[in-house]
Amino acid sequence: MNYNFDEIIDRKGTNAMNTDGFRDYIFHAPQTMKFPFADDEFIRMWVADMEFAALPEIVQSIKERLDRRIFGYTKVFDPTYYEAFSGWTKRNYNWDFKKEHLVTSPGIIPALYELVEYICKLDEKVLIVTPSYAFFKHAVEYNNMELVTSDLIENDGYYTIDFDDLEKKAKDEKVSLCIFCNPHNPTGRVWTPKELKKFGDICLANNLWIISDEIHCDLLRNNQTHTPLAKLYPESDRIITCMAPSKTFNMAGFMFSNVIIPNEGLRNVWSTRHYSFENPLSIVASQAAYTYGDEWLRQLKNYLDDNFMFMKNYLEKYLPKAVFRISESTYLAWVNINSYLPNQENLPLFFANKTGVLLEGGNMFVTNSDGYIRLNLACPRSILEEGLKRICEVLIKQRDHH
Repeated sequence: MNYNFDEIIDRKGTNAMNTDGFRDYIFHAPQTMKFPFADDEFIRMWVADMEFAALPEIVQSIKERLDRRIFGYTKVFDPTYYEAFSGWTKRNYNWDFKKEHLVTSPGIIPALYELVEYICKLDEKVLIVTPSYAFFKHAVEYNNMELVTSDLIENDGYYTIDFDDLEKKAKDEKVSLCIFCNPHNPTGRVWTPKELKKFGDICLANNLWIISDEIHCDLLRNNQTHTPLAKLYPESDRIITCMAPSKTFNMAGFMFSNVIIPNEGLRNVWSTRHYSFENPLSIVASQAAYTYGDEWLRQLKNYLDDNFMFMKNYLEKYLPKAVFRISESTYLAWVNINSYLPNQENLPLFFANKTGVLLEGGNMFVTNSDGYIRLNLACPRSILEEGLKRICEVLIKQRDHH
């Protein structure tokens, strides 16, 4: 079957964050906030969900479950869910895990909030590499822990880990946990097995727990390979792996993710304290995704690769001073526009007001990210083209103005 990623789907009236939630989320402003653009005129390239229709088998599995007509308390009891998900990790990463190690959560973010509390004592610290997905920081602060950051090294848009700095910070006896993004958001790096081994060795030698957030692991460019961190350490039980169908299959609204906890003590804490019921529709939808989603994902990755290439060519032509490298993973483009807007404090507000494009600015990614914008490329090419056209026009104007 050929899937149509060019189709434009109207999401209005569905309570979609993408269409209805941007004032609060990006601008922390009420619904009354006014722009020079009507809501319908915005090009939305901000929140990390896709503008693509779900896999038909997901929709079908939900219809079949609806026909059972009762939606009482539900948990994952049937082993077929584990078989579908572990089958997916085996096919894609040549890695699997014991059934009893798998727990589920309404999302990886809620899981982080809980795990920080369950793992760390009150005066301990948590290490992350930056720029970082902001919720790593929020999970630490929510639990009143101290955040320690290690800046990634950037060279012409390519990011690497500063292992000396990481090691120095991991040696602090108060640092007990590292939350790590593999592949990395927002930079899109797919860490190599060599990098992962060096990273893991440093953390484990210093008795750190590691939460490896691998939510973007399925969304790689076609020339890339994902290595689950835990795959390199089959003997260790200090690595918690988080994966989900939400990014891969555009099902964030189902609030369902996988958390693999090999350590029995931590799993016992989780099972006594975590509210563990699940949405019955989420379970069948996720199982269908992992069972039938291979071909859909293959076509999606081809489409995303083409979108990234389109963007690269577009920027080279119209914004040659922007620093942009095609992300190795994710559908998110990370672009340094400092050459065009050196003193712009609030990039999302600037672009919303001047271009009618909704995007996220570097200030949303903790630190080591000033002057960057993050663009969501999981949209039909026609929308991407219009968004880039608007962004480039205003930045060229700015440049000529100066």
